[in-house]
Amino acid sequence: MVGIGTIINAISVLLGGGIGLLLGNRLPESIQKILTQAMGLSVLFISIAGAMSHMLVLTDKALLTKGGMLITISLALGAILGEWIDIERHIVLFGEKIKQKVGNTQDNLFVEGFVTASFTICIGAMAIVGSIQDGLLHDPTMLFTKSVLDGVILIVFASVYGIGAIFSIIPLVLWQGIITLCSSLVQQFLTPTMIDSISLVGSLLIFCVGANLFFNMKIKVANLLPSLIFAIILVHVIG
Repeated sequence: MVGIGTIINAISVLLGGGIGLLLGNRLPESIQKILTQAMGLSVLFISIAGAMSHMLVLTDKALLTKGGMLITISLALGAILGEWIDIERHIVLFGEKIKQKVGNTQDNLFVEGFVTASFTICIGAMAIVGSIQDGLLHDPTMLFTKSVLDGVILIVFASVYGIGAIFSIIPLVLWQGIITLCSSLVQQFLTPTMIDSISLVGSLLIFCVGANLFFNMKIKVANLLPSLIFAIILVHVIG
């Protein structure tokens, strides 16, 4: 069952995307390029802040870090499994099917906009933790905050990539809805350490999205998604 937080989040995506489409036709290419870079820079620093909030530990004597081993092993195993399954290719094919269904076969930016926007608003601490809170505590506050951020993000993405970015609402509703549902079903198995580990690895995946935008890199973020699963498993192995 989709929580109220995800419903509001979906509405914000539609509104932001609609505004972005209206602006897109009026923005010169140079403005669209700098907007993409600005959004990439913002995503980079948001992801760094998210990761550091879970890695830094302040003691009486020093500022320490934790989670280095968890990150390394989770990303390595996740990359191997994700590349073997080739999740990225399946997501791109899904975007192509949507593109054909809506009759935008000549839109060269449709799939790129769909994939980029989907990763940006679906992967990350706020999406994961917010959906868990909505499911366990019926507290959608974090998702309400995320809705505001996603609305702004979609204004930029839709203005640059076009209507494809708006269809990121589909994986958003599916992803956050599944997390909300599963969290209420397996709440006795979820621990704060598990949630922290998922959020930490999720922040690093968001960093990859920002790197793709700002540095024009081609990191296959989708193929790193299994890292989130390994992060949960490794909590029991290395703590």
